[in-house]
Amino acid sequence: MSQATVDYLGSVPAFPAPDTKCDLTGVTIQGGGPAATALASLARWGVRTSFIGVVGGDEFGRTILEGLRKEGVDVSRVTVAPGGSSTFSFILVEEKSAQRTIFCFRGRGIQLTPDQVALDLVRRASVLLVDAYDLPACLAAAQAAKRKGVPVVCDAGTLREDSLKLIALVDHAVCSEVFFRSFYVGDDLEEGLARLNALGPKAVVVTLGSRGSLGYDGRAFHEQPAFPVTAVDTTGAGDVYHGAYIYGLLAGWDLAGRMAFASAAAALKCEHMGGRSGIPGLERLQAFMGGAWPHAAKG
Repeated sequence: MSQATVDYLGSVPAFPAPDTKCDLTGVTIQGGGPAATALASLARWGVRTSFIGVVGGDEFGRTILEGLRKEGVDVSRVTVAPGGSSTFSFILVEEKSAQRTIFCFRGRGIQLTPDQVALDLVRRASVLLVDAYDLPACLAAAQAAKRKGVPVVCDAGTLREDSLKLIALVDHAVCSEVFFRSFYVGDDLEEGLARLNALGPKAVVVTLGSRGSLGYDGRAFHEQPAFPVTAVDTTGAGDVYHGAYIYGLLAGWDLAGRMAFASAAAALKCEHMGGRSGIPGLERLQAFMGGAWPHAAKG
């Protein structure tokens, strides 16, 4: 839980100057959103998933739900707000650099409230993923999961008011560099991760784009270089990373194994436009990783 979007993606040879006209060289429309794309990744890898959130009763909302259904994600616990406007994004991707600019409409009347969270589903889950949007609802879900011993993973993209209350409840905090730099302003990444870990999580990870990722499990630091690929678009790479991290958690891999698998999945996603179309299959991932394929942690 809790955000899902429709993404309109267009590619251009180079970002245009202001007040000019520019032809798109490619266009694609697909589902997006941090938690939603992570769940779509897991569903493709054979994991049973359910999405908890709110969409508007508009065309975008119907497109979001249909996209998740096609991926095999259960949407029976999604609330549809008849008068709400769903989230959508337009993403402009520069071909020569694979960098992108995201224009996002966050929606109206679709805030997930604690009473809309299917706590019975949360308590039965093997893992709960929260994306730190709609914080009161995420806090309620994390508290319910904590009481039942359900591991909680947080996709921490942006540091908002009360975000650290959620971090204190989760078992695994996998954060973006934007979140991390807002939390910790020093140059020593290991010190910053140790401080984040001290808030309560068992393991913390910061994703650093082309510089890979760095993790800490309270005992040792793990540096994971990015896998080299020819990037087309980085949209959704972090979302796929979170889904892959959870896959490794369910498989019993240690932190280093989870980070390696997640890094490989995120890298292969970048070979395609959009967050969903580039999710690699397990066979492709195993061939890509070769001898680096993780194994279950001992003990």
